[in-house]
Amino acid sequence: QVQLVESGGDLVQPGGSLRLSCAASGFTFSASTMKWYRQAPGKERELVASITNNGGATTYPDSVKGRFTISKDNAKNTVYLQMNSLKPEDAAVYYCYTRRFGVNYWGKGTLVTVSS
Repeated sequence: QVQLVESGGDLVQPGGSLRLSCAASGFTFSASTMKWYRQAPGKERELVASITNNGGATTYPDSVKGRFTISKDNAKNTVYLQMNSLKPEDAAVYYCYTRRFGVNYWGKGTLVTVSS
């Protein structure tokens, strides 16, 4: 079965950096577009990064463009989210996501706290 397991969330000061990881299993990772979403308390879940199956194309919303970088290691079945210049408004639970044959799959999330 499809499994997505996020890790790397932590408490970080404003301006700091974190790298999130998502270990995937149970599907053909190299054939899959992968995405990172986040959800802050009281807010809707929002897309923060997307990467195509071979890593050839990435997309970001304006809110994180230039600060976040998504990457994909098909040999390790892992997708990463490098987050730099973190702001308090980046604090949220971050989720890994993929869609296979019309079914949405989510990880359980990893918590990022940005505070001094």
